[in-house]
Amino acid sequence: MNFLKKGKHAISSLCVFLLIILTGSAHAQSLTVGGSNWTVSIPPITEAGTNYAGTYESATNQILLAASVPLLLGTAKVTVRYIPDPTWNNSLVLNIRRTGNGTTVCVLCSITGGTTYQAITQADLELFRITAVLALASYSNIPLQLELTGVSVTIPAATYNARIVFTIGPI
Repeated sequence: MNFLKKGKHAISSLCVFLLIILTGSAHAQSLTVGGSNWTVSIPPITEAGTNYAGTYESATNQILLAASVPLLLGTAKVTVRYIPDPTWNNSLVLNIRRTGNGTTVCVLCSITGGTTYQAITQADLELFRITAVLALASYSNIPLQLELTGVSVTIPAATYNARIVFTIGPI
């Protein structure tokens, strides 16, 4: 009879363990990107010997991210990279920064890093981290600003496009 009780307890513990595993995977980190395309308006040069301003900034909330990190993960990083779409000139540099924390109901959760401009490359670059403490860290409307530098008359006249890719994952 004791054997049956121990057996039932073991099965009960196994079910709870599986429930925790399934619950953890059902609440994986997520990232949603919003905002609008940024088209840089570069004024024409009207006088010989002059150059472009060289640096242009988007609105401070050009891109809005929504992110969630489950408590089981603890901390996640948001990375960024660009893809030429279809053409990009390497003399042009895209920079990005986080201009605010967005909104959350999680009191103890935090966002760190990414508040100064960082050059976006074709390789993943950590932009910021989100930490979940005692609850699901769910943020919306995390504002990002873009900056374009390197604009010069020495760059061939063309239309240059890049697509920015964001990823969220464990540290």
